[in-house]
Amino acid sequence: MGNEGRHGYAYADLFVGMAFRSPGRTITDADLVAFAGLTGDYSELHTSDVYAQNSQFGRRVAHGMLGLAYAHGLMWARTGDLRDTAIAFLGIGDWRFVGPIFVGDTIFVDYRIAELRDSRSNPSQAIATFDVDVVKQDGSVVQRGRKALLLSKVPLAAVAASSGSARTERSP
Repeated sequence: MGNEGRHGYAYADLFVGMAFRSPGRTITDADLVAFAGLTGDYSELHTSDVYAQNSQFGRRVAHGMLGLAYAHGLMWARTGDLRDTAIAFLGIGDWRFVGPIFVGDTIFVDYRIAELRDSRSNPSQAIATFDVDVVKQDGSVVQRGRKALLLSKVPLAAVAASSGSARTERSP
């Protein structure tokens, strides 16, 4: 069988050191306003030009968690690289916010598989740990840390079902 219906990498394709780069995402004023509304974090550093202009940053800064959330979406959901294998996000380790993200910045995510191990509880699953850098258009790192993802070693029925390749019989 070829790659018909395939969405990204199969588990067998993955290896420690494998590197990825996400597409870019430009941060807009609407992103800050929407994220403030979603989270309830209306800190003036994110929502007031007057306050932010007089801060150490000189202008409004995106919420740190906005950068983290967008980075997560850019990594797997937007690329589809692990659609055939990803089961669940397991966690974040040693995440650091090392630089500001401003309105108008474009962020990318550089990530590589740092560890790949079999699941201890399910032989058809594995855990991949990624070293992650969120970088701006100028190459500066603004966030970094580790993320862990539960993977399937076998094709996921959910992927087949959502792509229409799994047919179910219906009664008349």
